[in-house]
Amino acid sequence: MITRQQISEVISRYCPEDITIGTLGSHSTLDICKGSKDEGIQTIAVCQKGREEPYERYYRIRKSFDRICGVIDKTIILDKFQDILNQNIQNQLVSMNTIFVPHRSFSVYVPYDGIENRFLVPIFGSRNLLRVEERDVERNQQFLLEKALIRTPFQFKNYTDIDRLAIVKVNESERTYERAFFYASNPKEFEERSNILVMKGLITRKAVDNAVIEEFVVGAQYNFNFFYSPLLGELELLGIDARRQTNLDGLLRLPANEQLKVLEHIKAQNIEVGHFATTIRESLLENVFELGERFVEITKSEYPPGIIGPFALQGAIIPGPPKEDIVIFDVSLRVPGSPGTKFTHYTECNWGYPISTGRRIAMEVKEAIKQNRLEEIIT
Repeated sequence: MITRQQISEVISRYCPEDITIGTLGSHSTLDICKGSKDEGIQTIAVCQKGREEPYERYYRIRKSFDRICGVIDKTIILDKFQDILNQNIQNQLVSMNTIFVPHRSFSVYVPYDGIENRFLVPIFGSRNLLRVEERDVERNQQFLLEKALIRTPFQFKNYTDIDRLAIVKVNESERTYERAFFYASNPKEFEERSNILVMKGLITRKAVDNAVIEEFVVGAQYNFNFFYSPLLGELELLGIDARRQTNLDGLLRLPANEQLKVLEHIKAQNIEVGHFATTIRESLLENVFELGERFVEITKSEYPPGIIGPFALQGAIIPGPPKEDIVIFDVSLRVPGSPGTKFTHYTECNWGYPISTGRRIAMEVKEAIKQNRLEEIIT
């Protein structure tokens, strides 16, 4: 694992007045780069050939009429995202005084071993926590949630134990980073539905054997987007959002009898394609912050220095008795990927104006430079 001492040596050669915020050209690039430009920091997007056009053409810094448009100062275009590990690309990023902001695409397309052992570019956030999102590693997100005494859905150790509606989370055969969800209320349904997906080639038998089988939580689903500031020693709620998923959202718009007819021909899918901003009742905010605080503290003890910057707890609010409770079923340990959260009022209530995740990161970087504490927010 790359040590903080190694990263400190890299940072010591940086020019604080000429910092660049960089990220992979996917997932949350525009959020990160727009927030950086709002704070006057230059930006770079590292793109993959064939996927660069939004960043290279439509959102590059340019002059239109009498004003400057766009949010991306520079792009680097690679054959494959994982080529970012090549020494010449790393040298180029370091020469631009780059602080790199990870998001889900970074940990999907760049191997964890490479991120942890070869990527000698300072990362904003917790390098050692990126892998923890995966369900097949020890001391993973489920481990942290349990240690933090955060309520999670009941997990079935074996499909033969299914005695209520369960959601089965199994990796797709082609896009192994995406999960092909299906539902089962008993062992027979599990066998029938998993066999159909295997026969269609959507999943593999090995993936089924390694699937996570959870009680399906019936509640209002929310993503709670937090930011932990090492400089302030404070936890902030940046905003709350919910997901748009294909083709589930389309199916839910149909009457129940029509849903059943359609499901005879197609499979419901929970592939995330977008987010929308939302809020919750204020009497529940104390519960939300308590969960965030617990999670921050457990990451400090289990994965020092703990969470830095943005993260999200994804779950559902369920009814009592005696009162509503929050069940968390997933964690994002980096930029969660929901730029719409700035359109909730939570950051405005704290800072006086709406702040995106990207801008909050840039604010932390600027303040760390001002206080000469940059090493506290990078790994």
